[in-house]
Amino acid sequence: MIRIFSFFILLLATALPLQAADTGWLQAPEHPPVQVRLVQTGPYDAVNNYYPALLQVRLQDDWKTYWRSPGEGGIAPRLEWPSSKNLLSVNWQWPLPERFTLLGVETQGYRHEVDFPLQLTPADAGKPATFEGLLTLPSCTTICVLTEYSLQLPLDPQMAADETLNHHYQQAVSRVPRAASLVQAESLVWDPAAKQLDISLTNPRGWQQPAVYVDELDSSIFSQPRLTVNDTRLQARFKVGSWDPELNLADQVVVITATDQGLAEELAGAITRGTLPPVVATAPPLSLVLLYALLGGLILNIMPCVLPVLGLKLNGLLLGHRSRADVRRPLLWSALGIMLSFWALAGFMLVLTWSGAQLGWGIQFQQPGFIGFMLLVTALFSLNLFGLFELRLPTAMSTWLATRPGHGNGGHLLQGMFATLLATPCSAPFLGTAVAVALASSPLVLIAIFTGLGLGMALPWLVLALFPGVISALPRPGPWMIRVKWLFGLMLLATSLWLLSLLQSTLGNATTLVLTAILIVLPLWSLLRHYGSRGLMFGLAGIMLLGAAGGVGALMTQSRWVSPVTDELDWQPLDPARIEREVAAGKRVFIDITADWCITCQANKIGVVLRDPVYSALQEEDMVLMRGDWTRPDAAITDYLRANQRAGIPFNQVFGPGLPQGKALEVLLTTDKVIEALNESRNKS
Repeated sequence: MIRIFSFFILLLATALPLQAADTGWLQAPEHPPVQVRLVQTGPYDAVNNYYPALLQVRLQDDWKTYWRSPGEGGIAPRLEWPSSKNLLSVNWQWPLPERFTLLGVETQGYRHEVDFPLQLTPADAGKPATFEGLLTLPSCTTICVLTEYSLQLPLDPQMAADETLNHHYQQAVSRVPRAASLVQAESLVWDPAAKQLDISLTNPRGWQQPAVYVDELDSSIFSQPRLTVNDTRLQARFKVGSWDPELNLADQVVVITATDQGLAEELAGAITRGTLPPVVATAPPLSLVLLYALLGGLILNIMPCVLPVLGLKLNGLLLGHRSRADVRRPLLWSALGIMLSFWALAGFMLVLTWSGAQLGWGIQFQQPGFIGFMLLVTALFSLNLFGLFELRLPTAMSTWLATRPGHGNGGHLLQGMFATLLATPCSAPFLGTAVAVALASSPLVLIAIFTGLGLGMALPWLVLALFPGVISALPRPGPWMIRVKWLFGLMLLATSLWLLSLLQSTLGNATTLVLTAILIVLPLWSLLRHYGSRGLMFGLAGIMLLGAAGGVGALMTQSRWVSPVTDELDWQPLDPARIEREVAAGKRVFIDITADWCITCQANKIGVVLRDPVYSALQEEDMVLMRGDWTRPDAAITDYLRANQRAGIPFNQVFGPGLPQGKALEVLLTTDKVIEALNESRNKS
């Protein structure tokens, strides 16, 4: 009976096709963020003589792996299979990669997940085979790890068709560039003196948002190119890095990958030697950029973070002597503090630019440590103004400062520098343009632009120093000054609470709530202790006013005729590669790059995005909403901003069939401009 039963089992096994062969998900214990799997996705293809398979890689968090040409850093994944049985060749196909930049090093590869299509050709056609090999996979964040995975996969020609696996395989194949049928190479010119390669490509359909990759040669690496589009002609200028001082690319053949909307093609081209004309950078006139810088710096003075500092300066001058010299000196020293801060920022950005670090205006507000320091400073100043304590220097130091030339002007200098620090999260109109041009310009232009920013912010201080009679005309010191001091304390308290809100995700809700209560109770207790019921009533009234302002905003955003208090729009993570696919499918894409520390971003959100008619327009069926959150450092978002000539946020952009190349919106959004861009993106012109 056992023999008969075994015979029937064997007969059944040979009659039924086998299920998918699969290595299962493999994970190295020493490197758990990465998983790999090799799976046969369908039966043997008799026409083309191969077994279809997928090499699947999954990467957690910020881990990335590389393309076949990894760029300036890293190495390409490698697959060895000498112990395989009945296996003639392995055709490894590579989906289109992304470009990454870290500390100035450009790489090309994949993050999150990637499926590599493999075509495994048996030596004996139609017969079973076994893939047995070793995958060496690099994966990197700020560090890189090489991990080896042993892969063993039996391949059977009678495997049952699996619709899901076949779908995944076809999707992966669709992401692999095809042999060129539209794109043609007009010329490939190598300039040995400039160490540059210029490639001219034509596409009869015209170019929209192209990207060009060149496979590395043994002795050369090609950087991200500078692209110039003229209708059907695309010119890509590459800087070529090499360890060979005598590098010569003439007569060599390279593989070029050209991509655009609905297009991904590969072709080969032979390089000729020649002399390339210098690339002329297109930028706004320097005089216009300097004007933007001056206006941008001036507008910073009315930002809610900076205004209290200017008010405190006037408050201190009213309490001091009334002579012109006594009025001018503190203002000039504070203005000098502002200028020194902007020059220091210019120097800091120059150093980081030379080191290749990622830059952006207000980027220090991505660091919890910096926010915590600013919170401590503003909270101490606020509590000091409410009379909780007095900051006094030791007697000897106070005497020295009072008797030395300048009478303690270092404090006024620091006050100007403090105002500059508080101003950096504000990307007001004109400021973003000036900073973006500065970061993309020569060192002298960068210094000139930051000097303009400093002069703009220092302008009110300089005007008051030039015309001190304006201050003298203010009312004489009296009891009203105490209330003004409380008012500025209340404004700094609001700044402290805002900074505390930026730390909520780091501290947690409970800790944030406790610190908020402390920041509110301590001023009230101090006012009661020093000024009695009158002080307490003022404090309660001020805090109630702050709460009422927030409540009114919440009630307004809850009303039907404005918008919801919570953002219920279907935001998805920013994915530059996906934009092209959505537009090709007839969709419109709205990009919003924001951060919790960006005041202008919140103003755009409450004032425009969450208000009708924009709010309703963003919910239409053909809309795809993508948001990049820059609250914490994100290399992909930084690269996206830099690719669009922006160094600060907010940044909003609209794509669609009518705007395939995208349209960047103004820094301060208006309802009319957003609706106009959304309508313009709807239909092809």
